[in-house]
Amino acid sequence: MPETFWTVRWPDGGEERCYSPSSVVAEIFAPGTAYPLADFLALSREAMRRASDRVEAKYGYPCSNARAQMVRIEARAAAFAGDDAARVTCLEITS
Repeated sequence: MPETFWTVRWPDGGEERCYSPSSVVAEIFAPGTAYPLADFLALSREAMRRASDRVEAKYGYPCSNARAQMVRIEARAAAFAGDDAARVTCLEITS
């Protein structure tokens, strides 16, 4: 269950390095792919849920860092709510 980071580009061109306690993000996101904002949020929620579940299965408690990352993603995405053309691009995934 290696820590994994993925870098995204937000619709305004800003880049952010995101954290996952698990490599599950590499199963969900593809580098170079632009996702509609709603899809990106749904996929991020799924990735963080699955990553936290893996931590819980191994250590007996969910991952607070995964939850905190999802809160940051949702806060950043809120700036683009209502923009149907908004896309978030996965730039890279590293461990």
